[in-house]
Amino acid sequence: MMLFFHNKEMHTMNDSEDFKHSRRNMLKSVAIMAGTAAVAGLAGHQTAHAASKLPQSAVKYQDKPNGDKQCDKCVQFIPGKSASADGTCKVVEGTISPHGYCIAFSPKA
Repeated sequence: MMLFFHNKEMHTMNDSEDFKHSRRNMLKSVAIMAGTAAVAGLAGHQTAHAASKLPQSAVKYQDKPNGDKQCDKCVQFIPGKSASADGTCKVVEGTISPHGYCIAFSPKA
């Protein structure tokens, strides 16, 4: 126990009790900051993921196949409502023809 004077009054302070309170406050603050950073990181990751698609021009997209290589045979292609309907791509922006092709082509296994 410590004694100290403040404005001519004597006060007591228990060192271990003050340490517990300050440590508790610090741990709460760290937990709150970690939670906030995690949420911000997830939100940023989703935004970055959505923005990470490449423009069609960057992958030399064309709406006709390159030999037997075409979008509906690619793992990145997301089909439309029917086999002949345009779909989308996991890595390329915009509407994608099932018969199209680009240099990001990766054959289905």
